Amino acid sequence: MAVVISKDGTRIGFDREGQGPPLVLVDGAMCYRGSGPMKPLAAQLALHFTVYTYDRRGRGESGDTQPWSLEREVEDIAALVREAGEPVYLYGISSGAVLALEAADRGVPIRKLALYEAPLMVDDSRPPLGDDFLPRVRQLIAANRRGDAVKMFMKAVGVPAIGIFFMRLMPVWKKLTVIGHTLQYDLGMTTPYQQGRPLPAGHWPGASMPALVMDGGKSPAWMRNAQAAIARVLPRATTRTLAGQNHMVGADAIAPELIEFFA
Repeated sequence: MAVVISKDGTRIGFDREGQGPPLVLVDGAMCYRGSGPMKPLAAQLALHFTVYTYDRRGRGESGDTQPWSLEREVEDIAALVREAGEPVYLYGISSGAVLALEAADRGVPIRKLALYEAPLMVDDSRPPLGDDFLPRVRQLIAANRRGDAVKMFMKAVGVPAIGIFFMRLMPVWKKLTVIGHTLQYDLGMTTPYQQGRPLPAGHWPGASMPALVMDGGKSPAWMRNAQAAIARVLPRATTRTLAGQNHMVGADAIAPELIEFFA
């Protein structure tokens, strides 16, 4: 493991593998280098790029300086870009896609931007989570009830009750609860976009680099509508639907798309 120091002094743990132009991968909620989709994806991309995977703050081997802010998470990405020594390709999935958008908008040097299923709710095709969802999650975390916070989040994103039941019996549940407090960080950056309101024209004006906005062909309408809305407000965006995929996109499905786009 290597470490970079973010602007506020937080240690950010990362791995670097491969050769070629730098590519930074940004995880979504409940994921980090030790648990999530980026490790197998990085292995495929490392044949073409110098791939940076990192633990977002509060997860794995990264620090968690308080108070949390979106700006500080953007600064973590900026620290990795400085480590790379040149503008990077940037890929974000789920809430990591929102973070990647914010980094692009705020001037982090990015050559091209790729996004997969940022969890926005921009119309009435799904009821919004509501203004009380994030405060309730924060209350559970403050009461040291991380497992209950994770369960509440899983239910909200559509995991069936039987699935949650069996997850709680498996080793992965401990990994989820250890970083359960970071749910409030992901929700802090996504909740403003989950109220069923359309994106305003020209949103994220700084994200003017070429962008690829992707969704899965088996994902629900509200998710696919959101990706189309993102592409409409970005000045240089193209869209792609990955047949047979849902929010848990496979590395074999998305790696070729990223290789082609970032070539």
